[in-house]
Amino acid sequence: MRPIIALTGDSLVTPSAITNLNYADMAPQMLKNALIKVGGLPIILPFPDDLQVASELAAAAVQTFDGLVLPGGPDVDPTLYGEEPINASGRVTYPKDIFELALIKQTLQAHKPILGICRGLQILNVALGGTLYQDLTTQNQQATIKHTQASPGQYPSHHVTITPNSHLEQLLGQQVYVNSRHHQAVKQVAPSLKVVATALDGVVEAVEGDNILAVQWHPENMWPDYPEQLQLFADLVQRAQS
Repeated sequence: MRPIIALTGDSLVTPSAITNLNYADMAPQMLKNALIKVGGLPIILPFPDDLQVASELAAAAVQTFDGLVLPGGPDVDPTLYGEEPINASGRVTYPKDIFELALIKQTLQAHKPILGICRGLQILNVALGGTLYQDLTTQNQQATIKHTQASPGQYPSHHVTITPNSHLEQLLGQQVYVNSRHHQAVKQVAPSLKVVATALDGVVEAVEGDNILAVQWHPENMWPDYPEQLQLFADLVQRAQS
């Protein structure tokens, strides 16, 4: 039987003609396809606009799935890690943040596995007590690699070095060529997380923790041409089954 893998939804910020000029919840198609490819049954969890029910819905949702994916998306609201937004901060979706924070807490309490992707790594870090660079270009002078690539998102753009003997190394080896579409990144690492991959300029590219693996790149866009990236999704399905 396929394990049920939940992925948190995002929301269109402008009305869509497809939905009769209403706003719509959504999730990445290539992420859905990757989960199906490796034997998972994906379901999408839209966030509630009503913040009062976020924790209740998160607790109920955890009963329905075996593993969780936190995809990429908008910036994480900096007030959630004790900062005010700087001019270089991007769009945030506060209700999405609140729902995902509750969902992370409930999922970890249930000892179910999580895979974080890009923003997913960042919200995990914030949920567990870490902080973020709101904008690498203006806040981290050591970030000399271009982390927001100009090429199409399915193409790799820079290399990542993976820590020996980490779980990620078992999946991908000690170096991997990845795509890069982010201007925020981990600043202070949460106490319960361990950095297991960095770019050559030191920017955090992956973390691990109990039932957690999270990467800063987008494997869901790369796997059709770089099938080794499917290992990240296959690993989540295997962890969910066990």
